[in-house]
Amino acid sequence: MATLAQPSSGAFVRHDPAQVETVGEGIRREMLGYGPELMIVKVLFDKGAVGEVHAHRHSQSSYVESGRFLVEIDGEKQELGAGDCFYVAPHKDHGAVCLEAGVLIDTFSPLREDFLGEGS
Repeated sequence: MATLAQPSSGAFVRHDPAQVETVGEGIRREMLGYGPELMIVKVLFDKGAVGEVHAHRHSQSSYVESGRFLVEIDGEKQELGAGDCFYVAPHKDHGAVCLEAGVLIDTFSPLREDFLGEGS
């Protein structure tokens, strides 16, 4: 019986501008290291870009590398800036509005299959 390969980025991931994809108006995403149980993604936002409120089955923790964001989690909103972080439990509604151009470093557990084109 054949074993399906587990999705993985490989041990080392180098920045490649050609791999940065546009995922929304003013929002770009770069996949970083990942394996079946963990994924890290760099998300670049232009000022005014909106990460629409949504929910998914994954745990998510996000670090604000730069910029300012109005983040909403389960109906509560807070303005966060560089060095701040937020956590989203599975199935909780969440989203963000970019107030000042910046970058979020998102981590997910398990990995986001939908980001790899493998369903959700």
